[in-house]
Amino acid sequence: MLRIVNVVGARPNFMKIAPLMDEMRRRTDCIDPLLVHTGQHYDDSMNEAFFRDLDIPRPDLNLEVGSGSHGEQTGRIMIALEAFLKDLRPDWVVVVGDVNSTMAAALVASKMLIKVAHVEAGLRSYDRTMPEEINRLVTDAVCDLLLTPSRDANENLLREGISPAKIRLVGNIMIDSLHRNLERARNSSILDRLGLDSKQFCLVTLHRPSNVDHEETLSGIMRALGDIARKLPVVFPVHPRTRARLKEFGFIDPQLASSGLILLEPVTYLDFLRLYGKSRLVLTDSGGVQEETTALGIPCLTLRENTERPITVTEGTNKVIGSNPERIEREAFEAISRKPAPPRLPELWDGKTAGRIVDALLAVTPC
Repeated sequence: MLRIVNVVGARPNFMKIAPLMDEMRRRTDCIDPLLVHTGQHYDDSMNEAFFRDLDIPRPDLNLEVGSGSHGEQTGRIMIALEAFLKDLRPDWVVVVGDVNSTMAAALVASKMLIKVAHVEAGLRSYDRTMPEEINRLVTDAVCDLLLTPSRDANENLLREGISPAKIRLVGNIMIDSLHRNLERARNSSILDRLGLDSKQFCLVTLHRPSNVDHEETLSGIMRALGDIARKLPVVFPVHPRTRARLKEFGFIDPQLASSGLILLEPVTYLDFLRLYGKSRLVLTDSGGVQEETTALGIPCLTLRENTERPITVTEGTNKVIGSNPERIEREAFEAISRKPAPPRLPELWDGKTAGRIVDALLAVTPC
């Protein structure tokens, strides 16, 4: 019996761990899966909604580390997780994504000589000003098994001198969650609640420090969104970090809704899936949203200077355009006016990645 500890810390991790935990629970004759939530994202209401929507089992341990600087958060995770793993001594620690919890758990387990597998390995933006890029590089350097979503990720790892024996192309775990929840999302009433018609609105997500922490940048983006909203309603579920900056900079305006820019509190995963699944265009700085819009064939404009998911550009529906407000408006109006191209799904984005991940773990350490 293999004991596998799966570590999550932030909401994007939840979508990646849900299908993997489900697959491990199907194989309890061979696998004893445990779930550790570091508490890096600690909003109780949002956590509860994600666990409920995604049918994730309650964590076996919640470290409740909360907020803090990158160093504080990483250190608290490492101290608490080390004590847990010391007593448990699992066969594997599985980490997902690129948040502080991912790197912290990988470092702790590798120093304790516990095998570590990284789901979503090999993604690179080549922008070291992004904390996530540092997390990716460090995590991949210490892991024993690198589970990649696409062939370009394999190539990145090989260029960095990673042994091919450690690398497994398994596909995109986010698409597993997408496939599992599309039907359930059809029961969401959010379009009716907001008075929206299918394909007659745009959706925005925004949370990266480079976009929201600088007043001039955020002001320009908000101005562009307001201009787009005069042509087509723009729905904007506002991340807590972004809302704080909007208030700090004085951009929360009660007249925005009447102008077509609809600011919402964060929505549940199923409501969000319903929103972007029925949108005409998505504008985002999120990595996961770039992937999901590609899978559904929805035009996506990424408000960043780079992406660690270039396959969504070369094979998908994504276009990286930066944060210049004039370009945002121009690209959005062009995307709205043209008919979307048929989607081309990247290799192994078929909803069966979780099974391939478990097979890869078992190939290294048979039960």
